Amino acid sequence: MREPAKKQNDSAWEALFEKYDILSHIDADGKFIISATQIKEYREPRLMVKFDHKINLPLIFAENNLSILPISRKDYIISHFEVYHPLKGLEQSATHFSLPTNMQSLNGSNIPSEAIAINCALASGMLADFLEEETLYATVSGRMGSGLLHFWIQNTRTKSPSAVSVQHAQIEIDAAFEGIHSLALLEAKLDLSEDFLVRQLYYPYRVWRARVTKKVRPIFFTYSNGIFSLYEYEFQNPAFYNSLTLIKQHNYSIEDTVITLSDLQELAAHTQVLAEPKIAFPQADRFDRVINICELLSVQKLSREQITEEYAFDIRQTNYYTDAARYLGLVEKTYDSVHRPIYSLSARGEKIMRLSYKQRQLAFCATILEHHALRETFHLWLARGTMPTADEISAIMQHARLYHVESMSTYRRRASTVSSWVRWMLALVNE
Repeated sequence: MREPAKKQNDSAWEALFEKYDILSHIDADGKFIISATQIKEYREPRLMVKFDHKINLPLIFAENNLSILPISRKDYIISHFEVYHPLKGLEQSATHFSLPTNMQSLNGSNIPSEAIAINCALASGMLADFLEEETLYATVSGRMGSGLLHFWIQNTRTKSPSAVSVQHAQIEIDAAFEGIHSLALLEAKLDLSEDFLVRQLYYPYRVWRARVTKKVRPIFFTYSNGIFSLYEYEFQNPAFYNSLTLIKQHNYSIEDTVITLSDLQELAAHTQVLAEPKIAFPQADRFDRVINICELLSVQKLSREQITEEYAFDIRQTNYYTDAARYLGLVEKTYDSVHRPIYSLSARGEKIMRLSYKQRQLAFCATILEHHALRETFHLWLARGTMPTADEISAIMQHARLYHVESMSTYRRRASTVSSWVRWMLALVNE
């Protein structure tokens, strides 16, 4: 496969690093302060400094183990800082809540934005349940100044904390809810990722910890595929950026999530196997991210570059996961006037995304079971109660006449996708 073109941010940051000899300054001083004016010489700063996930970092940052933080409205610090934290869910099940029966403006099967997801979480009562607050009031959200902040952050080169001072940097709070006992500050996402930027919790936490006497609770909130996931963190040392610890995590839904093994067995019995499409067999282990691609495209068509820059993918993952969705018939690829790939939901993808939670999951399962290698692996699991080995799955795949899969090493790599997708199906069972 041809190497994808370099992203605009990659090229712009490489030019900045060369012009200002940034790596030499960091080697000498441990950091480099760069202004928005300097960044704007090559591209708009708002497009150049927004890296919500580690995978979004420009190549020159990733290659040199660097990160960037705002320290004022006009300046940023570049150094070997550990600015991200892994995001790992602890629960598979979801607690069911309902929207008020008289509510007409919120629809649990149509949640296109973070704001609407938060409003559904509030209106259904799941936020009050998670926070253990009887009454919640929406309070301080939106953009505001950080004031003066002084903190320590882990330096990955020195293996010890470095001091950072922030003066009136801009912060943004997606939502804040105050109860009798606490103030909860929410950072919300619709994309699924392996990690998150701690700054999005830490700066608001520091600001409001200094302004209120109640407990300030940093909450990371995600919504995808009908599931609301809430993570509560605690900064054990408020002066240390990296001292956050996950103390509570729970999943919620506002739709019926009960799926039985019998549902899957019946689906497999009535699903017809299709001829293999002329698309490479997927290399995309996380099926929830295939669904997330569909969610993103249900709002609007996106280019490969837009998917890569806006969400928690690198360019190769964008290719892998969009191709996986295309393989299943959920997404279509066209080209713009300069032959750049543009992705959109297929008619089938659009229909599936309009279904209720349970029916949508079963419809996704049907797209999986329509393919011989995946279907036979599922049947083998049913017969044994255990997942077939990689060698066994590879043997199944060899009989499936897969498009452009020839070497045994490729079969074995793709076998991990088969087992992962079957495991995703089985994880739906909550009888």
